[in-house]
Amino acid sequence: MYPEILISDEKLKQIANKVLDGNRISLDEGVYLYDNGDLSLLGFLANTIRERKNGNNTYFNRNLHIEPTNTCVYACKFCSYYKKKGEDGWEYSQDQIVEMVRNAGSDITEVHIVGGVHPKWDVHYYGEIFKQIKSARPDIHIKAFTAVEISYISKRAGMSVREGLQTLKEYGLDSIPGGGAEIFDEEIRKQICGQKDTAEQWLLVHQTAHELGIPSNATNIYGHIENNWHRVEHINRLRDLQDKTNGFNVFIPLKFKNKNNELSYLPEVSIIEDVKMYAMSRIYLDNFPHIKAYWPMIGRDIAQLLLSFGVDDFDGTINDSTKIYSRAGANEQSPAMTTDEMVELIKAAGRKPIERDSIYNVIKEY
Repeated sequence: MYPEILISDEKLKQIANKVLDGNRISLDEGVYLYDNGDLSLLGFLANTIRERKNGNNTYFNRNLHIEPTNTCVYACKFCSYYKKKGEDGWEYSQDQIVEMVRNAGSDITEVHIVGGVHPKWDVHYYGEIFKQIKSARPDIHIKAFTAVEISYISKRAGMSVREGLQTLKEYGLDSIPGGGAEIFDEEIRKQICGQKDTAEQWLLVHQTAHELGIPSNATNIYGHIENNWHRVEHINRLRDLQDKTNGFNVFIPLKFKNKNNELSYLPEVSIIEDVKMYAMSRIYLDNFPHIKAYWPMIGRDIAQLLLSFGVDDFDGTINDSTKIYSRAGANEQSPAMTTDEMVELIKAAGRKPIERDSIYNVIKEY
């Protein structure tokens, strides 16, 4: 039994009760709830669903991020990462990337590989890296490449997306992250990243991966020129695909950061808006098992707070110096956290830390 919701807005009350009853809300209902629900209501609904799905557990893993290059064939307006004209960039060699994995602690269970879309590297180039990684660390989980990268490197190798994914899987790919989704609305997408793959192409890559037995994550970038309708419509498309494939592990909202990019004239949204976005994601994505706060981007303190607003995953220890968000002004400029620090942050928020593998099998309960 839940306490009676004291809301004068009858439509809002009906939507809230629908959520509490475990019934799916529509796109229009989601937008209405987003527009009219205050933080306390959204938090109550999101936390109820979070605890219904995952109890008091908060998951994390021990992972290593590697960004092979910031050379990129695209120049998205929100991106602070790609190598700009006259700027020094980096291109790690195959040997350098494998050596990073060899030098990582033996407790690392996942290597996360994402970077710029290099004009010359293809499926086979990366495949050789995967083979060497698996030879050195056969137990490690390789999570690599946004859908946009997969689309390009497959085409570069003369393959379809399905052929490229199947080949990458044979080389050692275990799962794919959720980057490159940005915002699905076609008009907004044209304005902020019109060069890269369409929303349909992003969704097709993930659907194909799921059909091949490759699980994936999903993201969006919020807080730029979009509005609440665009945000809910984005996660609605993800929910529809999850109904078909059940291949998504987790959804990660990613806040637009306004340093060193073409949208720097836009102010960043407030913490209130951050919290509402995470809460709405948990409420709306009824078929997603997990919602993740990517702490290097959002900050440790806010990530802790979000554990009461629908979030049940704290990402990983991230033993590196990832630059995708630090160059855009992220809260964490050198993101790395020990397991003890991670455990204490989660416990301080009143939650139970659970170390997981990349597909949410429990490794250790704290």
